[in-house]
Parts: sequence; C-alpha cells; structure tokens
Amino acid sequence: MLLRTVVAVLIAVGAICVAVAPPAPPSGGLTLRVANDAELRDALRAVQPGTTVLIAPGEYRGGLFLTNLQGTPDRPILIAAADPTDPPVIKGGTECLHLVDAAYVELRDLVLVGASGNGLNIDDGGSFDTPAHHIVLRNLKVRDIGPQGNCDGIKLSGVTHFRVENCVVERWGDGGQGIDMVGCHDGVIVGCTLRFEDEKGFGIQAKGGSSRIRIVRCRLEHAGARAVQLGGSTGLQFFRPPLRPGALHAEARDLTVEGCTVIGSTAAIAFAGVDGAVVQFNTIYRPKRWAFRILQETRAEGFVPCRNGVIADNLIVFRSDEWAEGGVNIGPHTAPHTFTFARNWWFCLDDPARSRPRLPVSERDGVYGVDPRLRDPERGNVSVADDSPARKVGAHAFTKQAP
Repeated sequence: MLLRTVVAVLIAVGAICVAVAPPAPPSGGLTLRVANDAELRDALRAVQPGTTVLIAPGEYRGGLFLTNLQGTPDRPILIAAADPTDPPVIKGGTECLHLVDAAYVELRDLVLVGASGNGLNIDDGGSFDTPAHHIVLRNLKVRDIGPQGNCDGIKLSGVTHFRVENCVVERWGDGGQGIDMVGCHDGVIVGCTLRFEDEKGFGIQAKGGSSRIRIVRCRLEHAGARAVQLGGSTGLQFFRPPLRPGALHAEARDLTVEGCTVIGSTAAIAFAGVDGAVVQFNTIYRPKRWAFRILQETRAEGFVPCRNGVIADNLIVFRSDEWAEGGVNIGPHTAPHTFTFARNWWFCLDDPARSRPRLPVSERDGVYGVDPRLRDPERGNVSVADDSPARKVGAHAFTKQAP
C-alpha cells in the first residue's frame, strides 16, 4: 500500500513538473538563461542557430531590435519564458520587439505591453528578396499598444511560412490592427483571441499582396470596426512581391476564415480588394451594422475588383436595430455577382420575421428566422444547445483539425 502511494505521488509530481517545465531546447543547441535587461540583450547578441534563450519572470525594457536572427531547419532559434506560468513582461519602447530578416525563429510565452508604436514587428527589412520566413509566435500576450494612430499589436510585413498560435492581443492603436499582415504568404493564425472596442481600428488584416493565409478557430470580441479584413488599402510601393507592370493585381488572394467566433464590431468580416476568399463555419453575433462588407479601396490600374468570395455554413445572429443595408454592405467598383452564399443561418433576435438578409446574389439552402438556441450569449457563450437545429453551421460545427 505504501509503495502504491509513493508511486502515485511520484506520478503526480512528475505530471506537475511536465506542466511547468521550460521549453526543451533544440537538439544540440546552446541554452542561455537570463534574468535582467543586460543579460537579455547580451544573450540576444550571442544567438546562433540552435540557441534557446530562456527569460526569467520579471519586467524587461522594450525597444529590442534584432537583425538577421536566423536559425536553420534543423537548428531553429527559440526565445521563450523560463517559466511559462509566470512569463516575462517586455514593456515599452517604440516597439517592444522588432525582428528584421529573421528565419526559423520561435517566440513563445512572452508578454509584450505598452509600446508606443507596435507591440511586435517582424519584417523583411524593406526587401522581399530576403523575406522573413519560418516564424512561429506561440502563446504571446500583447496589450495596450499605441494607443493612438496606426499602431499594431502584431505587425508582419514580408513574412512567409509563419504560424501565430494561441496568442491574445488586446487594445491596440485606434487606427491600427490587432494582427496586421502586409505582403505575407503561406501562414496560419490559429486559436488566437483579440479584444478591443467596436469602432477602433481593425482586428486581423491581410493585405499588400498577401496570399494563402488561413485564420482558424480565433475569437474576436469587439475587435475593431472590421474584426477581420480580407484585403485592405496598401501603398503600391509596399506590395510584396512588388507589382509587375501589365499583370492583374489584388490586395490579397486565397484567404480562408473558418471556425472563428466574432462578437460585435461594426462589421464582422470585410472583403476589401481580395481576389478569392472563403469564409465558412463561423459564428457572428450582434455585429453593430453589417455581417459582411464587399469593398474596393485600391483602384489603381491593373487591380481587379473585389471578387470570388465564398460565404457558407456560417451562423449569423443579429438585432434589427443594429443592422444596416440588410447586413451586407456593397461598395463601388466591386464584383458582388461573383460571390457565393450557401447554407448560412440568419436569425434576428428581436424580430425573427426580419431575419432574411439583403444579398447581392441568391443564396443556396439558406435558413432564415429559426432560433439557433445559443447557450448563453450574454456571458459570451455563443455555441448552440445539443439539440439546436443549427448544429451543422457556425464555429461549433467546424470539425477540421487545426493546421
């Protein structure tokens, strides 16, 4: 009996140790442990492929600027909290942390707070000939950035092959974005949470020639005037890759939003100069004016009209006094007839008879005015009851494994 008790205790202790253990360093790499500003800056200057930098709990000065921080496929660089349960706080500076031309780098379990510009900035140094690439951002918390102007929580420019996972971004600049992507390609944003106010800035944005990006299982709570913007408005000199004369251009291509929950915001999802985007299996709850916008803000020569959007299997719940233009705003110089609407579930909370939206094309197999029976929306739970008639649409119905 005593032996069994000892074994049980050892197992329990082992489980606890696994839960709070620091990240494992890359195989064969150097591990640097730091506990103050000077040590952190010295360690970052000494990083080589395969290095792990573990940062002790505490507060560290922001304004960190790192160029050519590059690992390799088999020897990535990891910068992480020494104790994930008590992550270090990097505070202040114009930017808490700025990486230029980084490659095979992971940032994990860090808190970035109080920058006057951007919380985290990763870019290609202004030349897409050398993009930042193979970047992982995991379990970051970014908050209280700006607060005025075009200040982003996480800003990515000229980044390819990236993953942003389980990050929380709160309160960015009132003219900025929670997560802003300019000329980024082959990326995934998964399991992230963004919170702000309904009319300040945007939530997640992909523009400037961005392509092949998935936004999956994210939660956006009052995440700006446009919670998700597919495309946008970009100065022509900032497109990555650069625009080719004579070619057809778009702010973004091949974007996907799926399994996400959007609460509030002036518009839940905006298609802005995008050529090809899929929005499926999302739950949209009480947008303040529109569920969707179809816009064209970049009208230079060679740009195609906003087109080829697919909006399917979404659950949209709204109030008539927070609903404009039938829930879908269509701007000039767009191609709304190229959009597809299918199997969306529309429900007006205060007047179910007014649930049918005003769409630019006929919807296939849409449902209007049937109560989806949300579990507890006043407390933020907008999933549906087990016997809901809307079980097969919305974020709760998204069954694909995370990419």
